[in-house]
Amino acid sequence: MFDIATFLSRAVVQSIPLLLGCTGETISEKSGSLNLGIPGVMYVGGISGVIGAFLYEQSSGGNMNPVLAILIPMLACLIGSLLMGLLFSFLTITLRVNQNVTGLAMTTFGVGFGNFFGGSLIKLTGSDVPSIALSKTSHYFSKHLPFADDLGWVGKIFFSYGFLAYAAIAIAVITAFILKRTRTGLQIRAIGESPATADAAGINITKYKYLCVCIGCMIAGLGGLYYVMDYASGVWSNDAFGDRGWLAIALVIFTIWRPNIAIFASILFGGLYILYLFVPTGSNLAVKELYKMLPYIVTIIVLIITGMRNKRENQPPESLGLPYFREER
Repeated sequence: MFDIATFLSRAVVQSIPLLLGCTGETISEKSGSLNLGIPGVMYVGGISGVIGAFLYEQSSGGNMNPVLAILIPMLACLIGSLLMGLLFSFLTITLRVNQNVTGLAMTTFGVGFGNFFGGSLIKLTGSDVPSIALSKTSHYFSKHLPFADDLGWVGKIFFSYGFLAYAAIAIAVITAFILKRTRTGLQIRAIGESPATADAAGINITKYKYLCVCIGCMIAGLGGLYYVMDYASGVWSNDAFGDRGWLAIALVIFTIWRPNIAIFASILFGGLYILYLFVPTGSNLAVKELYKMLPYIVTIIVLIITGMRNKRENQPPESLGLPYFREER
């Protein structure tokens, strides 16, 4: 029998990395920077958190402080993601290198970076399997609200997640509010639409672009940390992220650059991503593969519908992916 409560709760768990990646990319794109390096950023954020957790677990001798067990991996994740954002910003904003090529190169670099250090940690532990488990740290990240188990299906759907899941939703809501309702958000949107006009109005283009890309990368990096520490129960395996980073980028278009809509869209994508596990297909592997295609099919359909409607509010920022040359203003 199809267990709707279990399906929805697992869909939410699947959606959090997508939501964080989508929110981070939306901030970057709203300022005119197309960061296709988000999948690599999520890898770097994940492995940076794993390195921080591994070093703390080894040095603590089993006597771990709950605050430090959370704080150290998060800081390591944010620093690693920030460095990726600074690298992308320097190349595309300061040096004006092509954003598409830079993003793809950073994705390749990020995946290689994660696999190299992940493999190195696996060798250090002498593990017999190609993975490293940080179950003690994961326990603090995945710990849900104590009363969730007493609320039945309500607790399972709404209160059975680690703190990063609720933080991801809060980040998306705050981001949507800032972009839509504040002066800072107006300036960011102005830069994305017409940097020359924004520059003429006295807005510091370089500062805002750097901030948006770096903050976006840090948020996306948290998606990688959540995947390892919560979803995967602290287990790092090389190439385990799959295509979640690319799905996060696709979600930006799916949600029409609105992080608040991304909350529900990411749950939809998360549900489609795991639907094949809940729909009986027997031993027919071909049908399972068809179910796995659903998130991408839905994205293509949305792209077609968005293109046909051709409304200005449904289109990307006008200067998205284009370098800004002030001397040409």
